[in-house]
Amino acid sequence: MKNLLNYLIILTAITSFSCSIRAQNKTNIILLFADDAGYHDFGFQGSKTFSTPHLDKLASEGIVFNQAYTTAAVCGPSRAGLLSGKYQQRFGMEENNVPGYMSESSKLMGDEMGLPLHIKTIADYLKPLGYRSVVLGKWHMGNADRYHPLNRGFDEFYGFRGGARSFYALTQKEASDKPEDRWQKGIGKYEEPKQYLTDEIAEEACDFIDRNKDQAFFMYVSFNAVHSPLQAEKADLDKVEGLTGKRKTLAAMTIAMDRACGTILNKLKEHGLDENTLVVFSNDNGGPEGTLTSNYPLSGCKSNHLEGGIRVPCVMKLPGVIEGGKMYRKAVSILDMLPTFVNVAGGNATKIKGLDGVDLLPYITKEDASSPHEILFWKKENRGVVLQGDWKMMRYPDRPAVLYNLEKDITESNNLAYKYPEKVQAMYKLLWSWEGELERPLWQLKRVYEVNALRRMDDKRTPLLDK
Repeated sequence: MKNLLNYLIILTAITSFSCSIRAQNKTNIILLFADDAGYHDFGFQGSKTFSTPHLDKLASEGIVFNQAYTTAAVCGPSRAGLLSGKYQQRFGMEENNVPGYMSESSKLMGDEMGLPLHIKTIADYLKPLGYRSVVLGKWHMGNADRYHPLNRGFDEFYGFRGGARSFYALTQKEASDKPEDRWQKGIGKYEEPKQYLTDEIAEEACDFIDRNKDQAFFMYVSFNAVHSPLQAEKADLDKVEGLTGKRKTLAAMTIAMDRACGTILNKLKEHGLDENTLVVFSNDNGGPEGTLTSNYPLSGCKSNHLEGGIRVPCVMKLPGVIEGGKMYRKAVSILDMLPTFVNVAGGNATKIKGLDGVDLLPYITKEDASSPHEILFWKKENRGVVLQGDWKMMRYPDRPAVLYNLEKDITESNNLAYKYPEKVQAMYKLLWSWEGELERPLWQLKRVYEVNALRRMDDKRTPLLDK
């Protein structure tokens, strides 16, 4: 009996060691995701006024995508596309999930809006591959518990469920007025941060790395920087030279976010994990208000489908696989993160049905010389966009479509629709065909009535909207 017990102890130790070795050999994955940052507001993007030394270093060690696109020009739908690897319009998530968005008569409406429960996230796919996943910062995928990150494949959550909040501790009134903005650890444990929020996120990220250094992990570091409200630390403001007003505050907020990224990357190096970690930095949509952020040389800004609303900074680093100091000039999409992450983790993204994204590594390592995407689409209500090669067609509900050649006209100042009507017609057909595959938007008023009717028949619960 004693010999059997010793044997079991030894076997357990060997199994544990073997699992540890396998975990260490797996590639860790970190997504550093900014909020509302300007396309040009980083040193590696050409800015001379915004200081981002840590992200500039990351860019020099990895590859920079100069034509990376989000799937929407606003936060919520964009993040839904990121997390699912699918056009969010396929499951009806076309708008931001804002509490009270449809009706002032029902605060419950906000709880009914979120990433549909049948949609799997990056974390759902990485879990069976042996990964531990965490969301740090902004969620914005639904306020109700059923949409909570811990119910969407993630193992840990340290952040807030809403779309924007103060960078400092909320007052009781603020927390009461917008409970989705409360700072939360896990589910149900609320405690406001004791320091500037961007630094708090970095500190918690480092703690996660410390605790999981021997475990394969995925970190979704979802900064609320540099989204409004415009709030910065005095020490960071003092570092900004040559700027005033809102631009100065934004630059200081960017300094803090860059510092947070550097802190996380240095923690990786401290544990010897930097050579075995895929790191991506990007942004959820274009910078807002052309006078606040700089999307140079692009036209447009957040909330519209000009390049300044949907083209974002993007860097990817994976030592030994991706050659550093390069630029990739073909169109890629944030949809591509999920299949890239799954394959890096040892999975097979081609077996996942319905993905619109692709694994980027074969393209950027030159194993595949073709383009990751021949065609990309965008849609919000009656507005639609098709990007086919260098050609971009934008459809409006209240005026004629426009057509641009982005290779020759990145500023979208020369409308070619009247010169090439056949091209516009062909691209219209592509858009119509794609739209025929989509789910109806979930949050439109008529759709809410239908949902209420189904709920009455289903379980007799109080309807969301009675008028």
